[in-house]
Order: sequence, then C-alpha cells, then structure tokens
Amino acid sequence: MQPANHPPPAPRVHEAMTAKVHTLHLDDSLHMAARLFEREHFHHVVVLERGRVFGVVSDRDILKAISPFVGNSKMERAQDIGTLKKRVHQIMTRRPVTIGPEETVAAAAEKMLGQRVSCLPVVSGDGALLGIITIRDLVRQLAALSQAQCAAAQPAPR
Repeated sequence: MQPANHPPPAPRVHEAMTAKVHTLHLDDSLHMAARLFEREHFHHVVVLERGRVFGVVSDRDILKAISPFVGNSKMERAQDIGTLKKRVHQIMTRRPVTIGPEETVAAAAEKMLGQRVSCLPVVSGDGALLGIITIRDLVRQLAALSQAQCAAAQPAPR
C-alpha cells in the first residue's frame, strides 16, 4: 500500500503489453499474412529475421497491398490474384521503433505519438522480441487507471 502522500509507481510497458505476438518472416506471402490477420483478429504482426525484429506489418498495410477485387468472382483477374503472391518484406515497415519492457507506459505513448505509429515491438536489451504494445493496450491501461482513481476518490462506506 502506498502512503497517501506518494503517488503509485508509473505503470511499465511489460505490465500493459501483449505478450502473445504473432510473427511472420520476410518471405512469407501476403496471402499467408492476410489469412493470419483474418483468423486471429488483430491489427499488427512483427516480422522476424534470424530471431530479431526486422519489421512490422499492419492490417492497413495488407489492405493497401492486396487488390480489392480478390475474392470477387465477377471482377477478379489474374493480376489481382498476383497481389497475394507478394512477400511481406515488400510492404512492411522496416526498422520499426521499439521499446524496452521497463520503460513507462507514458514513454510508450510519447514514442507512438512522436513517431506516428500505432504499435511498438517490446524488445529485451539484446533485441529479443518480448511482446508488443499497441494503441489498444494504452487505452486499456488508461481505462484501468481511470477506474482506480475513481474508486480511490469514493468516500469510504460508513
């Protein structure tokens, strides 16, 4: 229990991040990536090369890269199907901005805003992938902090 005159410690990235990270490799196809996004219902995937973070692909990147006619039997052409054969490395964001697990959630938010990104791979000091923190994780953390502050502000029952 924190003394009344001391604020609680700032939440750390490892407390707010998503530890289960979906990954792809440089030469995986967009077809494989699109199926992964559909099946798992998430918005970002980390691209690994030799076990290290090499890039990030978002669901928006996939939507921009794949022809809108794919799956439409009346309009789909061979060149539309060809967009599914592109490789992840052709559309990913290279050298993504990362963050360490002990940095504060506020630092993560500042990095996202400053770099105009919606996720940060969380990496250890030696560069190993530990998790990912996204805008959604930040909103979840903000909601939890807000609820805790509201609960603390409530007068004790008599």
